[in-house]
Amino acid sequence: MGEVGGRAGQLRSSGLRHGWTTGACATAATKAAYRALLTGVFPDPVEITLPKGQRPAFALAAELMAEGPDGGRRATAGVVKDAGDDPDVTHGALVRSTVRAGEPGAGVVFRAGPGVGTVTKAGLPLPVGEPAINPVPRQMIRDAVAEVAAECGGSGDVVVEVSIDHGEELARSTWNPRLGILGGLSVLGTTGIVVPYSCSAWIDSIRRGVDVARAAGRTHVAGCTGSTSEKVAVAVHGLPEDALLDMGDFAGAVLKYLKRHPVPRLTVAGGFAKLSKLAAGHLDLHSARSQVDQGYLAGLARAGGADEELAAAVAVANTGLEAIQLCRAAGVPLGDLVAEAARATALGVLVGSPVAVDVICIDRAGAIVGRAEPLGP
Repeated sequence: MGEVGGRAGQLRSSGLRHGWTTGACATAATKAAYRALLTGVFPDPVEITLPKGQRPAFALAAELMAEGPDGGRRATAGVVKDAGDDPDVTHGALVRSTVRAGEPGAGVVFRAGPGVGTVTKAGLPLPVGEPAINPVPRQMIRDAVAEVAAECGGSGDVVVEVSIDHGEELARSTWNPRLGILGGLSVLGTTGIVVPYSCSAWIDSIRRGVDVARAAGRTHVAGCTGSTSEKVAVAVHGLPEDALLDMGDFAGAVLKYLKRHPVPRLTVAGGFAKLSKLAAGHLDLHSARSQVDQGYLAGLARAGGADEELAAAVAVANTGLEAIQLCRAAGVPLGDLVAEAARATALGVLVGSPVAVDVICIDRAGAIVGRAEPLGP
């Protein structure tokens, strides 16, 4: 066939243009601002390193050198987010970063500027009170600051304030208010790259991915919700790139196509919250079309041995992550129960087709929190 599989192959076959995450844009803006703070010159374009080693360059849309209220200098740079062909609410938003000197030895301290939210509820991957700048973007920003510090003789002790123009207004179109992220958007991204999910184009790319895997003689494929779960599937099963299907939110597309074009073994790997939707019977895992059902999770927890107090706490948990943390502390295997229910949903779609299914649920850091192995003969 001569086609390339995996995420890269699917993107090429879809004909869709990828974009950049808010985390990548914030990193580029921070790097430009810090270099300007140290040298007086804004680099334009500015090049950053993404988690997988790519080195994209970003044009600057805003530059400002100013004196702060404390009399210290601060530099601000801005990058316009290009989400490619993804229908992202933040496409075209101006992401700014203002950098100033911090306390010696403090490293990088993050602040939420206008349009970036603050965490006010438990259950998210950041403590309450922290700016909603997720762990991977934080590390990208730290790495960029360290790179500039090494090149320009800086200490690397800086305060980084990220802001997004009109972010508070844009956040009303997201789940942030419900999750307790108040005041604006989250700075997100695990790879720095936005993979576009136009429904028809991406579903077609999933089908081509299955075709490539079958043509290569693969007997085991993995449908993954994103790059983190893809890494876990590779680590657990040692799968090659052409056996990896980037299903995104389209679990149903993977299952329905494999029913007609079977491969002997399928691993479904994804975040706990997304796979809890599959467990509840949803085949489209997008937040606009299905939500985490805390009542359903409470019922699973109860069936797994949770008492009524724990079940009630799960029913009002802020996020799926909080629900699983509550159950883990009580010794209730909610992750395994969700994985088993997700497998049952998958097998219900695949009924009559010779495909064995296992499920891996992970948390945001990529740790496995639930497993369901294939059913025995």
